Amino acid sequence: MMNDLRAAGFDIETRNHAQAILVGDFPEVAADLCEVLSSFSIEAREVIGSGGGQAKSTMRLRDALYDKGWPKHEFVVQTIVDGVEREAISHEIDHIHHAAAGTLALEIEWNNKDPFFDRDLENFQRLHAQSAISLGIIITRGASLQSSLEDIVEWTLRRDGILDVSELEDWGMKERTARQKRMLDAQLEKQVPFARAFARSFVADKYGQATTHWEKLATRVARGVGNPCPLVLIGLPVGVVTDYSAATPE
Repeated sequence: MMNDLRAAGFDIETRNHAQAILVGDFPEVAADLCEVLSSFSIEAREVIGSGGGQAKSTMRLRDALYDKGWPKHEFVVQTIVDGVEREAISHEIDHIHHAAAGTLALEIEWNNKDPFFDRDLENFQRLHAQSAISLGIIITRGASLQSSLEDIVEWTLRRDGILDVSELEDWGMKERTARQKRMLDAQLEKQVPFARAFARSFVADKYGQATTHWEKLATRVARGVGNPCPLVLIGLPVGVVTDYSAATPE
């Protein structure tokens, strides 16, 4: 599984013997997960239209996982002293998979604020300490995808012939934020061509460094956030944007 995904450009990192656990104890689940990820794709235009967990692209990935037996789940951890409940803490997880060997937990962070990585990793840590899960998996934007976002957005506008702001609504662009408008105006005042100016302002506002992507996740794991829970980290590559990847040279 890991080698196949790496060969396809995915960022893959494992911690605390997670690869041995996943491949050794959950081979069929690992194969299903690899199949879902290998077949996942989005269109370049969806990068502009998509948001966070309810984006069309994200929902397709979620639906594919649901079909493979990965439902949403809420864990409830209760503390009871002499028959009296003292505390109850809940942890909602995007996807879990129950198997004979144990339970796997998976979170998708396509485009959220990066502190959500802390939440996910700390939840995995607590659930693993309670023997509720065997390992945790996080899927996010990979390094190659993050670094290509401006080019993807610019390429999409040029391909569709969007030359100025007045054409964005006709093209289907929803209302932009005030910050995006200010940033775009600043770029246009510098005589930056419209497609490049829009790409810079849009990506900086929507997919900036303070959002969930590979670098932010890898940095946290390197600091030990989530330890000692076994972790599988997966970064979606630029290759999942199929129309852009097919039209641009490697």
